[in-house]
Amino acid sequence: MLNETVLLESKSLRESVATRTDVLNRVKALSLLPDGMHVTTAMVAAYFQVGVKAIRSLVLDHRDELTANGYRVLSGTELSSFKELSGIQSHTPTLALFSRRTVLNVAMLLRDSETARQVRTYLLDAEYTARTQPVDNFVPTAPDPLDDRIDRRITDILGKAVVPMFNALIESSGEQRKELISLRDDVQRIERKLVQHDVRLVRLERVQGQRGLAGVMAAIDGMNWREFEEHVAQLLRRDGCTDVEIHGGSGDRGADISGRTADGRRFVVQCKHRAPYRSVWSGEMQKFVGTKTLHQADVAVYAATCPFSPESLAIAAQAGVTAVHRGLLESWSAGATLEVLR
Repeated sequence: MLNETVLLESKSLRESVATRTDVLNRVKALSLLPDGMHVTTAMVAAYFQVGVKAIRSLVLDHRDELTANGYRVLSGTELSSFKELSGIQSHTPTLALFSRRTVLNVAMLLRDSETARQVRTYLLDAEYTARTQPVDNFVPTAPDPLDDRIDRRITDILGKAVVPMFNALIESSGEQRKELISLRDDVQRIERKLVQHDVRLVRLERVQGQRGLAGVMAAIDGMNWREFEEHVAQLLRRDGCTDVEIHGGSGDRGADISGRTADGRRFVVQCKHRAPYRSVWSGEMQKFVGTKTLHQADVAVYAATCPFSPESLAIAAQAGVTAVHRGLLESWSAGATLEVLR
């Protein structure tokens, strides 16, 4: 199995596992900005229990890699628009934003953080499981299991021993420096191709349903709409709500779930189980605002497995509707309590 320190050395390996952001919450909950998608430099530092200077220094050293994974700095009208849509309060002329993928990237680069080390360990555990999962004959010609084991063994050796050895030789080399750099680049290209080959096999397994879903949001994405409504109802009961009733289907008068909060306020909930690339649009939010009025609800929650459009978020804010987007839904499902239910 790969040692967690190999991620510090191998950019190609970091690229191959950059989408496994679910491991962040396996270590501890990652707090997000109100938009449910980004965190600030200070929030990243707090998550990894390091100083802000350490994160800024990391950005300086690896800016291109982090930018490719979602890091960006807002200023001017772009910053003003973001503040308005997300509700964030900031008085600085610029704002650095990290996506969940960028935070994972930081975890793979940050040396002096126990949290980052744990994230790397969980990440490679998941990757190891994916690589060692048996591959069924779901393609015309199944890969030879022996070849698959050899590929993994070679990738391990290249990333863990050969590339670091080349790095050491390059540091101490003289006339052969160019040739050694060229050889190292060739080795890294081979490593990258082997990793990509492994990733393709894993993706094929996912398509065929050969692997179980992992992570909070992955499990929720695997639900149907009825299971999702039951999941949200269970979260409400967990947080002390009473008289929780699932309506669903026709005749629900626009409310999928209703009940009372722990302090007696009446609530209504709309649930939308959709693919992550879709959105809740303004017309749908306007309709739910009418539902809140119809039910004379004190609390209105719109829980969705997809993002909300900027217009729908603006309507929700104006009408007092809590929009539970993917990021907030993940935190809620992982144990956090919705602020509106407190």
